[in-house]
Amino acid sequence: MGDDEFDAAVGEAERDGLSHLQLLDRLLGRQAEERRQRSLERRIREARFAEVKTLEEFDWQFNAKAIDRSRIEELATGEFVRRGDNLIAVVQSGVGKSHIFQALGRKSCELEYRVRYTTSADLLADLSASLADGTTLRRIRYWAKFDLLIIDEFGFDRIERSRSPEASSLLYKIIDARSPARSTALITNIPFDAWGEYLQDIPLAMALLDRLVDRAVILQLEGKSYRAARAQPSKKTN
Repeated sequence: MGDDEFDAAVGEAERDGLSHLQLLDRLLGRQAEERRQRSLERRIREARFAEVKTLEEFDWQFNAKAIDRSRIEELATGEFVRRGDNLIAVVQSGVGKSHIFQALGRKSCELEYRVRYTTSADLLADLSASLADGTTLRRIRYWAKFDLLIIDEFGFDRIERSRSPEASSLLYKIIDARSPARSTALITNIPFDAWGEYLQDIPLAMALLDRLVDRAVILQLEGKSYRAARAQPSKKTN
């Protein structure tokens, strides 16, 4: 706290008739709050969310019958992260899954958990690049350290296999390194029984699912597409 801020606080205390002890409590409280805010901002930067999203601004009415708001808000308490449980969402495109999961990640930051958001493509591009410079173990340790790792868009394209033939085994190494102490949230449009075909390695797919599904919260998110609704031309009125 600078001299000007201190003088202003003393002036406020005099106007409010505070004792020296009450003034000290106020000053320490402000400093503690400022530290908490800086820490929160640091965790949010570290999370690298693609967008600033909150649950408070989510349109719950659009898919009210398809998305269980009470269950999402229960996840926002962070209990699944505290327990080290995984979270798997099998979703169709356009229902707001990225908004929901980035908002859950932000709530976890507010609860003082370390969070990292990424897409499946970006995660595996990072790991594939590490094969070339021999830093794979270092990158696995990096991805394993977060209390909550959110992997978005798993299966939304075929970029994993096209970028690296080792993509499937690299993803498994990340999940294995995080199990069972840390939470991984994975958002996919691929049903579990199709993972073997998608990864082109049935035994590895089974091992990956075994690591992820154990003590996991499973969400099925279906409903109308926000993007499709926005793209519909408005009806002209006479």
